[in-house]
Amino acid sequence: MVSKSYTNLLDMSGEDVFDFQQPFRSLPRFVTSPSITSNPDWDTSNADDSVGPASCCVRKIIVSNFLPLNCTKDEATGQWSFSMDDNQLLVQLKDGFPMESEVVYVGSLNAEVDPGEQDQLSQKLFREYKCIPTFLPADLQQQFYHGFCKQQLWPLFHYMLPICLDKGELFDRSLFQAYVRANKIFGDKVMEAINSDDDCVWVHDYHLMLLPTFLRKKLHRIKIGFFLHSPFPSSEIYRTLPVRDEILKSLLNADLIGFQTFDYARHFLSCCSRLLGLNYESKRGHIGIEYFGRTVSLKILAVGVHVGRLESVLRLPATISKVQEIEQRYKGKMVMLGVDDMDIFKGISLKLLGLEFLLERTPKLRGKVVLVQIINPARSTGKDVEEAINEAVSVAERINIKYGSAEYKPVILIDYPIPSYEKIAYYAASDCCIVNAVRDGMNLIPYEYTVCRQGNEEIDKLRGVDKSSHHTSTLIVSEFVGCSPSLSGAFRVNPWSIEDVADALYKAMDLTQSERKLRHDKHYRYVKTHDVAYWAHSFSQDLDRACKDHYSRRCWTTGFGLNFRVIALSPGFRRLSLEHFASSYKKTNRRLIFMDYDGTLVPQSSVNKVPSAEVISILTSLCNDPKNCVFIVSGRDRTTLSEWFASCDKLGIAAEHGYFIRWNKEGEWETSSSAQDCEWKNITEPIMEVYKETTDGSAIETKESGLVWHYQDADHDFGSCQAKELVSHLERVLANEPVVVKRGHQIVEVKPQGVSKGIAVDTVIRTLINNENAPDFLMCIGNDRSDEDMFESINEAVSRSVFPTAPDVFACSVGQKASKAKYYVDGCSEVIRLLKGVTAITPRREVISQSQVTFRDILEVVS
Repeated sequence: MVSKSYTNLLDMSGEDVFDFQQPFRSLPRFVTSPSITSNPDWDTSNADDSVGPASCCVRKIIVSNFLPLNCTKDEATGQWSFSMDDNQLLVQLKDGFPMESEVVYVGSLNAEVDPGEQDQLSQKLFREYKCIPTFLPADLQQQFYHGFCKQQLWPLFHYMLPICLDKGELFDRSLFQAYVRANKIFGDKVMEAINSDDDCVWVHDYHLMLLPTFLRKKLHRIKIGFFLHSPFPSSEIYRTLPVRDEILKSLLNADLIGFQTFDYARHFLSCCSRLLGLNYESKRGHIGIEYFGRTVSLKILAVGVHVGRLESVLRLPATISKVQEIEQRYKGKMVMLGVDDMDIFKGISLKLLGLEFLLERTPKLRGKVVLVQIINPARSTGKDVEEAINEAVSVAERINIKYGSAEYKPVILIDYPIPSYEKIAYYAASDCCIVNAVRDGMNLIPYEYTVCRQGNEEIDKLRGVDKSSHHTSTLIVSEFVGCSPSLSGAFRVNPWSIEDVADALYKAMDLTQSERKLRHDKHYRYVKTHDVAYWAHSFSQDLDRACKDHYSRRCWTTGFGLNFRVIALSPGFRRLSLEHFASSYKKTNRRLIFMDYDGTLVPQSSVNKVPSAEVISILTSLCNDPKNCVFIVSGRDRTTLSEWFASCDKLGIAAEHGYFIRWNKEGEWETSSSAQDCEWKNITEPIMEVYKETTDGSAIETKESGLVWHYQDADHDFGSCQAKELVSHLERVLANEPVVVKRGHQIVEVKPQGVSKGIAVDTVIRTLINNENAPDFLMCIGNDRSDEDMFESINEAVSRSVFPTAPDVFACSVGQKASKAKYYVDGCSEVIRLLKGVTAITPRREVISQSQVTFRDILEVVS
C-alpha cells in the first residue's frame, strides 16, 4: 500500500532561522564541473564583508524538463554527439540577458544513457555546452513525465477532468511521489550549478512546480523565477487536484511567477485566495501576493519569437525556392495554413469541420480554397492521441472525397516530419493562418507566421513586386490560446462553434488588400518589439525587482516537507523568550499589560469562545498583583466581556475597540468621546441589509458603537467583491457623518471617528502618567490587524518620550508575520504558557517573597 505521507518525503526541518542582516561571504562556486563540489565557505569572521550582492559574474540558471540539446549515439562506435538546438526557446532567450551573464542549463537528456557513461557525459556537456544533465532513472522518468505530468497535470491544466473510472485517469499517489522525487533530483543538480548567492534560477513549466521549495530550503535568498508555459485552470478545476495545496505552496516559494495571459494569472490568484486564504494587490502596476511577510510577484507577458532567426532561415536559398514552388502549386487559390502538434487539445478536427461547413454552404469557394495542415509529431502517446489522429485523417478524407477532384484537394495533410525551412516557406506562402486549439498556453505559430509574411527582397523579387510593396497576412485565432489577447487584429473564434470557424474563414477570404495590410502591420509591430529577447529581459528585470529586499529582511524557515516556507520579517523582529520576559517582569514595579482576546487568549478557530478556567485563573493571578494593571482590549461588546470576566474584579476592559473603557469591575464605563450622534446608523443599517440579503452567508453584527457586516461564511470571491462595493457605497453616503468605514479581515465596519485600539491604549497610558503612576514595564500582545494600532501607539509613545523613564516594552504579535511589534510568539498556547510562567513571580502567599522566586520556579509552574 502506498504511503499517504507524501508531504514528508523530504527531510526538511522547521524553525531554522537565517539572518539576512548578518555579514557573510557569497557562496563559493559549487561546481566547476558536475559531480565535483567544494565545501561552502561560511566564514563570517570578517565583519567588513559586504552583505550586498557578490561582484562575481552572475549566473542565469535555466531549468527545464529537457535540455535544449540534439543528441545522437553512433551504435557502431558507441560515441555520443551533441549540438545546441537553436530552434528552442531556452536557447533563444539568452539574447535578453546581459552579455556578461553566464547561462547554465539544467535538465534531462531526451535519450537514455547507460549509468557507466553518465559521469563522462556530464563533464563533456558542462564543459562544452554549459549543460548539467539530471539523468533520471528510466522507471522514474516514465512515472514522472509520462505518468504524473502527462496523465494528471497536463489534462487538468487544459480543463480536462477525470470522469471515466476505467481509463486510469484518477489520481495516482505513487505517480505524485515520483514527481516529488524527480523534482528533488532536479533541485540537487541546480545546487551544483549555483555560483554565488546572487545567481538567478529560472524554472520553466509545470513539470517542475515543486522545485522552488527544494531550492528555497537550501538557499533562503536565492533568486527564483518560475514561468508557466501552459494554461492555469480556474479554481473550480484546479481544486479537484488532491495535491493542490502542496503545489500552490511550492510555487509561492518562488520570487516571481510568470503567466502567458491575465486569465491564467487571475485563476492562480483565485486559487491562492480560495484555497490558502491569501490576499493580493497591485502596487504601481505590479501584482503581488503577501505570503508570510514575503511578496511573491506575478508577471503577465506572452512569450515572443526570435525574429532574427526566422528572418535568417527565410533568406536561405532552399527556403526561397520552396516558397516559389508552393505558390506555383496553389496558384489562383486561397491558401489557409494550420500548424499544430498532434494532441487532443489542438482542435485539428474542429478546424477541418469548419472548412467542411464553409464549402457546404458556399459552393462558389469550392476549388478556390486549400487548407494545408502540418501536423507535428505527438509529444506523448496513448489512446486519446491515436483517436485524434484517426479522426483528423478521417475528416480530411471525407472532405476531399466530397468536394475534391483529381486536380483539387481542399485539405492537404502533412503528417510527417518536414525540415524547418519548408515550414517557414509554408508560412511565407500562405494567405491565412488558423490556430484553432480548444485550450493552449504557449502557441507561437501566429507570431512566426506574421514574421515570415513580412518576407524579404529576394522573395519580393521572385513574386515580381517592388521591395517597397505592402505585405499582408491574416490570422484566425482561438479565444483559448495564450497569444490571442496580443493579436487584436486577428479574427477570434470559439473553436467549439463550427459556424464561428466557418464564418471566420469566409471573412478572412473576403478581406480587401488594404485591410490585410493594416492587420499585418499591426501584428508585425507587436511581434517585432515583443520578441523572445524582450520577454526574457523583462522577466529578468522583474525578478531582480522582486528580490531587491532579500538583503534587508530577517527570515525564519518553518514547515515540513512540501509545507516548507520562508517567513520574512523586519530585522529586529524576534521570538519572545520566557527567560527574557520574566527577567524584566521580575525587576519592575509598575507593570501595564494589554491583551487582545480572540486569537490571542483563545484560538481564532475555536468554536467555543468563552474563556477557559485556566485563562480566568491566570488573569486573576496577574490582576491580584498590586504591581500590575491588566487590560483586555477587544472588539467584542462590553456586555459579553463583562459576563465572561465577572470573576476578575481588578481586570480592566476596553470593549468595542476601545469605545468603552472600564478600569475594573467596580468602575464606571467610560466612552471614548462625549455624546455621539447615532443618526448615521439609520443610514448605514438599511444599506448593510441589502448586501446581507444579496450575499448568501453574510451577517450583520450590531454594536453600541457601530455596525459590522461579516462575510466569512460567504463565497470568498463574491464576498470580497461585495465588500469592496459596500465600502465604496458607504463612504459616499456617509461622507458628511462623523464616522469611518473600515474593511478588515472578512468584515466591513462602520464606527465613530477616533475609535481604535491604539487610541484606547494611548488613553490608558496618559491617564497613568497624569496620575504619576507611569509604567516601567509595558506589554502588549495581539494577533490581527486591529492590534497593529496598539503596537503603533506604543511605538509612538516611546519615540516621543512621553514616559518619565523609558519602560521595558514588549510589543508582541501572535504568529510570525509582518508586524509593527518587536516580538512574536507562535500561538495562543504559547501566550498562555508565557503568562502562566510569570504568575510564578506574582505573590501567591505572604510567606513567599518575590525575591525568593527564581527562574527555576517559573519553569516548574509552566511544566
